[in-house]
Amino acid sequence: MRLNDLQQFYGLMDRLIHIQGGVSRLAELGSSIPRRGVYFFFDDREPRSDSGSGPRVVRVGTHALTAGSASSLRQRLAQHRGKHGGGGNHRGSIFRLLVGQALLSSGAVPESLSWGVKGDPAKAGLAVGIARDELTASELPVEEAVSCYLLKLSFARLSVDDEPGPVSLRGTIERQSIALLTNFERPALDPATPSWLGSASNRPLVVGSGLWNQRHVTEKHDPAFLATLAQLIDQQASP
Repeated sequence: MRLNDLQQFYGLMDRLIHIQGGVSRLAELGSSIPRRGVYFFFDDREPRSDSGSGPRVVRVGTHALTAGSASSLRQRLAQHRGKHGGGGNHRGSIFRLLVGQALLSSGAVPESLSWGVKGDPAKAGLAVGIARDELTASELPVEEAVSCYLLKLSFARLSVDDEPGPVSLRGTIERQSIALLTNFERPALDPATPSWLGSASNRPLVVGSGLWNQRHVTEKHDPAFLATLAQLIDQQASP
């Protein structure tokens, strides 16, 4: 059942990408990015092994799920991308935080004691006992490596222009997609390759799920969401 649903899901992703004229990259967040929506990140280095051919989805996300939030999909993707010069702010993007932590655990970047500490650099500096300038300097190589990693990924975006709030349809698509894709504590389908960076994470939910997600990875999906996803994708093709 889950394999069939995965095959249907990726078929819908193929249709969405076709409608949009190909995948998008964080380096080019053009005018085609909708105001509100859901994003699906693919990693070309992570081939699917059970549901068909092509890269697997490694992260699903959205934005503005709190009532009254004014953030846009473009803003959220820009937070993940980081600065054009290569840096970024992992305290404003859980995606960046998770990737950076895995890079640190793998030994691919210099040590940074303040990575993921507190919600802003000033408080982080106080917490670990170093000056802000020193903190920024120690985090910069990690931020740059995170940006380099993320810029190699591609993504598809699904326009869902509903109002922010806990019952948002965007939140439902995000939640159900993650619950379908996750391999956490279940027979693995389209498992991560041995070289996937997330395998170095110290977050069991990332390692076990094969996704750069932590929320919803322990849940089971409702197959009925695929019909809703198909309808939303069909709407993308409407003039």
